[in-house]
Amino acid sequence: MATILIAEDEPRIAAFVEKGLRAAGHSSTIAETGPAALEQASSGQFDLMILDIGLPQMDGFSVLEAIRGQGSRLPVIILTARDSVTDTVAGLEGGADDYMAKPFRFEELLARVRIRLRDQNANGGVVLSAGDLSLDLRTRIVDVDDDRVELSSREFALLETFLRHPGQVLSREQLLSQVWGYEFDPGSNVVDVYVRYLRNKVGAGRILTVRGAGYRLAV
Repeated sequence: MATILIAEDEPRIAAFVEKGLRAAGHSSTIAETGPAALEQASSGQFDLMILDIGLPQMDGFSVLEAIRGQGSRLPVIILTARDSVTDTVAGLEGGADDYMAKPFRFEELLARVRIRLRDQNANGGVVLSAGDLSLDLRTRIVDVDDDRVELSSREFALLETFLRHPGQVLSREQLLSQVWGYEFDPGSNVVDVYVRYLRNKVGAGRILTVRGAGYRLAV
């Protein structure tokens, strides 16, 4: 699950994008003005920003210039009604990672979001850890209390998701979306089954049940 900033002043579009991202397992915040978008993007709390160019008070180009001037590497996808070659080039040369013109298909936007998040993760550290639990993304080695643990591919993906959000409560729907995609019915108990498998291998006390909400990795 990623935390995504939606910088969009059109309520209908912002709500549409937010609903789609939530269904895909992400959380999001909407900023309706340029200054609000800049403040939120500078907070370090977001994994990606979807940025409209035509924001009031401060346009998207200025927001992008400001955050890149701060040295921020936050992935930015421009989503705008301006579809001229000049605007596209200006956005990309200004530091945007991608550019989509309105109207758009949400499936395509979501695919681009996934690509940018994957690229961002690939550029980050290859070892995720919490206490004496560590997971190497490159070698796929998992160590618990200095002991090597063998995980199936689903168990590995589930543990990776928990380690990317330590201490955060993740709902069954979020875990289902992140680990299994759309292969399983939302009513399936497959998440509970694999959490049990994972607990047996890494320790029952590491993954806590939050009644009525989901699970969280103890930190």
